[in-house]
Amino acid sequence: MRAVWRVADVRAAEEALMATLPPGTLMQRAAAGLARRCALLLAEAGGVYGAGVLLLVGAGNNGGDALYAGARLAGRGAAVAAVLLAPERVDADALATLRAAGGRLVDELPADVDLVLDGIVGIGAAGGLREPAATVVARLGGLRGRSGRRPVVVAVDVPSGVEVDTGDVPRPAEPTNGNAVLPTAVTADVTVTLGSLKPALVVGPAAALAGHVDVADIGLGPWLRGTPALHVPEWDDIAAWWPPLDASSEKYTRGVVGISTGSATYPGAAVLSVGGALAGPTGLVRYAGGAAAQVLQRHPSVIATDRVAHAGRVQAWVCGSGLGGDEFAAAELRSVLAAPVPAILDADALTMLVDGSMAGQLRDRDAPIVITPHDREFARLAGEPPGGDRVGAALKLAAWTKATVLLKGDRTVVATPDGRAFANPTGTPALATGGTGDVLAGLLGSLLAAGLSPERAAVAAAYLHGLAGRVASRRGPVTASDVADALSEVVPA
Repeated sequence: MRAVWRVADVRAAEEALMATLPPGTLMQRAAAGLARRCALLLAEAGGVYGAGVLLLVGAGNNGGDALYAGARLAGRGAAVAAVLLAPERVDADALATLRAAGGRLVDELPADVDLVLDGIVGIGAAGGLREPAATVVARLGGLRGRSGRRPVVVAVDVPSGVEVDTGDVPRPAEPTNGNAVLPTAVTADVTVTLGSLKPALVVGPAAALAGHVDVADIGLGPWLRGTPALHVPEWDDIAAWWPPLDASSEKYTRGVVGISTGSATYPGAAVLSVGGALAGPTGLVRYAGGAAAQVLQRHPSVIATDRVAHAGRVQAWVCGSGLGGDEFAAAELRSVLAAPVPAILDADALTMLVDGSMAGQLRDRDAPIVITPHDREFARLAGEPPGGDRVGAALKLAAWTKATVLLKGDRTVVATPDGRAFANPTGTPALATGGTGDVLAGLLGSLLAAGLSPERAAVAAAYLHGLAGRVASRRGPVTASDVADALSEVVPA
C-alpha cells in the first residue's frame, strides 16, 4: 500500500526535516529530482542539449523548484526560458542561479518548446488558476517542439490549480462577451510529486490531470506522522490477499457465494454478476432468481434455484442488479439481509433502501455489508451527490450506514465505517458501459465468501476489475461480457 498524505501533514514533515538540514537543501533535492525526470523525458524527444524548455514560475517554493531545475537543464545545454507569473515574489536566489546557468526571462511564449515545467502554484494554493497564469496555460496547446509535437508538460508536486486535499478541480467561469473559457488547472503529462503522494494525484477529477505520477524522494518519509488521508493498493497487496489453494482444497472450503440478481426482465444482470463471481476464488456459485435458465445456459457449473430461501448455505450474498423493485424483489432483499453472512448490496437493492422501510433490518444486522453505489445511487442514499470531496463523502456515508462503501468512478473510492479510505489506481473510462458494475459485484461477492475482510474484498475487486477493463480495451470496444472474460487473465494465479 502506498500512503497518501494531506497538505498539513506534508507541511509539518517538511518543517521538521528542514530544521535538520542546511538552508536550501530541501529545494535543491526537489530540483534535482525534477531535473532528472525532465532530462529523461527530453532524451526521448531528441536529447537535453538544444531542447527548448519553458518554465512557468509562480511565487513560493514551487517556483523556486522550477527555477533551480531549469538551471540544471540549462547547464546541460537546454535552451531554458522562464515566464515569471508573480515577479515581485519570485525566489531571488533561484532566479539568479537560472540566469547564471544561461537561462533567460521572457514575456512571450517561445516558438520552440519541447517541455513545459509547471511551477505556478503548489500545495498551499486553493481556488484554481488566476490571471495571468490561466491565459498562459491556455496557450500551451499551441506550442510545438523540435519534432513538431506539442511539448510535454511536467507539473511540480501537483498540477497547478487543483484542490490538493480533495482532488476537486474548480469549474471554469462561464464565458462572457465571446471570450474563450480559460482553464482552472494545468493538465500535465507527468507530475513529479515531492516526498509523498497527495490526494489530488489519486482521486477525483484532479487525478486525471496529473498524468503519470513519479514520487521524488527528498527524505520526507521518516517525518510523515499521523494518519494518512488514504491508501493506494498495489499488485503485491492484491496477490498477498488472494486465498491460496493447497492439496486439501475443495469447493466448499474455498467458499460458496450466493447471487441474487437479475430477473425475467433483466437476465443479463444475473449472467454478468455470476460471471464475475466465477472469476473469483470461491469454489461454488449458487444463483437464486428469475434468470436461472439463462445463467445455466452460460454457466452450467452454477447451482440455480428460484429464490434466496431455497438456495442453501453460502458464505456471502450479492444482491441487487437487475432484481427490479417489486414485492418479490423486496422479499429477496429482506431474505438476504436476514442471512447471517456478509452481503453486497448493489443497484436495485440500493434503490429499495432509500425509503427507509428496511432500516430496522440494516440496523440489527451483525454481518458486514458492502454497498456499491455510483454517483446517482450515492445521491439517493445520502441525500446529496458526492461533490468535490469524494473521499470525505464516501467516509461520511460509510459511518452513517455502518457499511463499507465502494463509490464507483474512474478512481473508485473504498471507505470503511471506522474511517479508512482507499483509492483504486487501475480504473479506465472503458468500464463506463452497461453491466460492468454487475461483474464487479459478483467478483466482490466471491472474495467476501472466500474469507477476505469487507475492505480488502472491495479494494481487490475494484483493482482487478480495472485491470480487466484495461485488458478488454486493448482488443476493441468494451462490453461487460468482455470484462468478465478478461478477469481470468488478471486474477492472481
